[in-house]
Amino acid sequence: MSSDHGSHEADHSHGPIDWREHGVKVIPGNALDPNTAQTPGMNRATAINNARAGAEKIWAGTVTIHANAKTGAHHHGDLESIIYVVKGKARMRWGNNLEFTAEAGPGDFIFVPPYVPHQEINASQNETLECVLVRSGQEPVVVNLDIEPIEKPEDVRWIDPIHK
Repeated sequence: MSSDHGSHEADHSHGPIDWREHGVKVIPGNALDPNTAQTPGMNRATAINNARAGAEKIWAGTVTIHANAKTGAHHHGDLESIIYVVKGKARMRWGNNLEFTAEAGPGDFIFVPPYVPHQEINASQNETLECVLVRSGQEPVVVNLDIEPIEKPEDVRWIDPIHK
């Protein structure tokens, strides 16, 4: 037994846990909450957070970027973000001058480390870009940045060199 189990035992001192109330939660896709931090050019909606599901360490929701739209440059403080592309074609730009770029399509995951200045772009002229977003924390941190790309974008291979 790891010492982890000891901390869980303490939770039982007030009687058994009501797993019906404090167990698995299903959040219907049509019941997401749009009242979260926004960035121009995109719509975020919360599915999982503390208030809605009791999550303490992660946040999850959806992001929709309209055809041919792009967000302003921004970062998310010390949060890590994972974006899963459901539909459409995403182009990410990042760097101090948004000088790096890579694209992702349905089924691809995008990882954005803390403090990375970035911009999401819908690379399609006519299809909405739909993504699922997961963050490493509850705070709706969005720091919108005043960055104009000054360098020609440098294409970065989307697939890392370790996994050909």
